[in-house]
Amino acid sequence: MKLQELACMAAGVLLLGLAACADQPTMADNAQCRGDSCRVDKYLIGPGDVLHVSVWKDQGLDRVITVRPDGMISFPLVNDVQASGQTPQQLQKTLTDKLKQYMSEPEVSVVVQEVHSYAVSVLGEVKTPGRYELKGQATVLDVLAQAGGLTEFASPSRIVVLRDQDGAKRRILFDYDDAVYSNSAQPFYVRPGDIITVP
Repeated sequence: MKLQELACMAAGVLLLGLAACADQPTMADNAQCRGDSCRVDKYLIGPGDVLHVSVWKDQGLDRVITVRPDGMISFPLVNDVQASGQTPQQLQKTLTDKLKQYMSEPEVSVVVQEVHSYAVSVLGEVKTPGRYELKGQATVLDVLAQAGGLTEFASPSRIVVLRDQDGAKRRILFDYDDAVYSNSAQPFYVRPGDIITVP
């Protein structure tokens, strides 16, 4: 295990321990290490995303498909398939398993052509509040920059990220000054559906 990963894990344990003793929201759940750095999990397909699905040696099954609001896609032979919440690799395996009923050793490819489900909302004391579609992984600072930055009336130390977690809305405190000026602060990556409120 790499030294950086061990350090990230130690920071996560420490933050989780502090979170258990505090009544206020914390940044603890953001200190999760994946691979070589502290980042969120792999990209999950969501409603509105545009997928290119192809089956090797069967061009008749090539499709460009938009994920429906219910998270499903329609594909020849297998009808409706749950796409939302899966990685492209997981959806590829799901389609491969379903197509095995109709053909021998199908080889399916799933490519995300357009990302529309990775959206974050910004409310409060920013110059341009609104809903922002992200094309890739981004931090809270990245999203605040897209929103034009904080206004002169903002309270940087009281920013809160509202996040759906296990069916409940969780409040996570984000300290802007700490994120900008501290050398030890871990990047705080947003997740699809997050709402950043700036008092």
